Amino acid sequence: MLNIHKLSVGFGGEYLFEDISFRLHAGDRVGLIGKNGAGKSTLLKLLSKDMAPDTGVIASEKDLKLGFLRQDIDFVQGRTVLEEAQQAFEEIKALELQLDEINHQLATRTDYESEVYSQLIEDLSEITQRYEMVGGYNYQGETEKILQGLGFNRSDFDKKTETFSGGWRMRIELAKLLLQTNDVLLLDEPTNHLDIESIIWLEQFLNQFTGAVVIVSHDKMFLDHVTNRSIEISLGRIYDYNKPYSQYLVLRSELKELQLNAQKNQEKQIQQTERLIEKFRAKASKATMAQSLIKKLDKIDRIEVDEDDNSVMKLKFPVSVTPGKVVIESHGVSKAYGDHQVLSEIDLLIERDSKTAFVGQNGQGKSTLAKIIVGDIKASQGHVKLGHNVQIGYFAQNQAEYLDGNKTVLDTMIDAANESNRAKVRDILGSFLFRGDDADKYVRVLSGGERNRLALAKMLLQPLNVLVMDEPTNHLDIKSKNVLKQALQSFEGTLLLVSHDRDFLQGLTNKVYEFKDQKIKEYLGDIDFYLEQRKVADFRAIEKKQQQKKLSKEAPVNKELSYKEQKAMKSLQNKLSNIEAQISDLEAAIKKQDQSLELDYEKTASDPEFFDRYQNNKLALQDCMKRWEKISEEIDLSGC
Repeated sequence: MLNIHKLSVGFGGEYLFEDISFRLHAGDRVGLIGKNGAGKSTLLKLLSKDMAPDTGVIASEKDLKLGFLRQDIDFVQGRTVLEEAQQAFEEIKALELQLDEINHQLATRTDYESEVYSQLIEDLSEITQRYEMVGGYNYQGETEKILQGLGFNRSDFDKKTETFSGGWRMRIELAKLLLQTNDVLLLDEPTNHLDIESIIWLEQFLNQFTGAVVIVSHDKMFLDHVTNRSIEISLGRIYDYNKPYSQYLVLRSELKELQLNAQKNQEKQIQQTERLIEKFRAKASKATMAQSLIKKLDKIDRIEVDEDDNSVMKLKFPVSVTPGKVVIESHGVSKAYGDHQVLSEIDLLIERDSKTAFVGQNGQGKSTLAKIIVGDIKASQGHVKLGHNVQIGYFAQNQAEYLDGNKTVLDTMIDAANESNRAKVRDILGSFLFRGDDADKYVRVLSGGERNRLALAKMLLQPLNVLVMDEPTNHLDIKSKNVLKQALQSFEGTLLLVSHDRDFLQGLTNKVYEFKDQKIKEYLGDIDFYLEQRKVADFRAIEKKQQQKKLSKEAPVNKELSYKEQKAMKSLQNKLSNIEAQISDLEAAIKKQDQSLELDYEKTASDPEFFDRYQNNKLALQDCMKRWEKISEEIDLSGC
């Protein structure tokens, strides 16, 4: 499908990667891994042709369709969820505009015998056929079905996309990718901002996808569940193995061990040969043999052991002063966005030195409560009180937006520093892997992971004894995630952590709050205790359990109804049956009209009322479908 040959890209005179080659085949699900800044996102941009390589070739099959899920989703303001999802159907939308224009001209023109009028009728037939062939009569229902499968309610369809959180906007983008007919999918950090339910859906979709997939992700569990191949970018080279992430790590470790052993054995042979050369060189009778050994030594292909990029940031959060026993206290906190209630009368008490996790699905209010605590937003009702001497360090989920892209890395740090720590800025940057010229880079050119590292470095410049961190692992590579986890484990202050990453949460918290239905539920234990209480192995099982509950609710339930309820139910079912019969008749009529156009276009088109009847049938079918959906919802709500 795709052939990447001798690809090289450089920045500032240094190669990010050089002369890399690999092929993508249908069914390949590649985990593209490596440190932040190694070139993973750059490689995706090259494959998508968003940018061009310095050298090398990317060859693809003819008419190859490629879908790219970027880290930063940029929707057009003002579109609804449904309108944005339907952007997947570019050709259908274009055909609809052409059909509308032709139908308008046919309705307003009176030169029925002219060549122009005949050409319009011919165009209408051709475009209508194409419209049907590309799914024009089915795409609206398919869009609604996919959006509902991703967790959207019908009431969400007409809401503006800008009213949704990053995780929900990611779902809309995923819906668009699913609705398209792509051969290759390029996914850059697809699990960032997604809750577990969305991750499960994405895993299922990717495992059923027959094309090729390239995924940049730092979610180990996701990579293991989805990928069948791993390509690591390290120090400008790639390592390519047909194994998912965890198996790849084991295999690469074993191969490196074999390389080391082979190198040691070869080194012994070389040293032995060199000793013989020195011994024979002194004797005239052995000079020929010495020369022969020298030639043999020159021909040896020296075994090299693959280098690993083991550089990691150094992170330690110092505690400023000791606060009071109670650091955060909320009473009756409620928050609504317009008519949408997120939190309702939340009472919360966070004590000094506690380690607390906020868990739950997207949209349940985890980030909202964190923002209320740190003072970013105000509660609709109730209040939050901070304890004596509390100094909060806040890491936001969209931390990159808090950084000025027009500043350099060094200037960003200097502006955040004070008299006491300004002299330490370069040392701190060095410990976060911003060394030498890296400090002069503008923030806007940094990768997502580099921005997160810079944001973490900035936090060390402010006095703090309480850390509130909202999805801090987004964009961080796996090694950096481990460093951050170790730093938080050794942090002697109070920690409040919002995360959906179970691997990261393990061993970090001693209290869990689950957010659900505008309320919170406390679990006095670590994340494993919480999962044990929920009687599941991990978050994924929780979400699957919730999905099963949804399905069981949708299944018919036998319950005793009153006579009045039975009568109302029977009336609804009769209406539904009548509408289904109408839908069947209208679909048959439209199909018959389509066949008439195909079999004898001139005769059919000569009937001046044909296209009016044809259009009326389609409008009637749309109306019936809407009524069918409305009555079906009424039956579902009745519980029968």
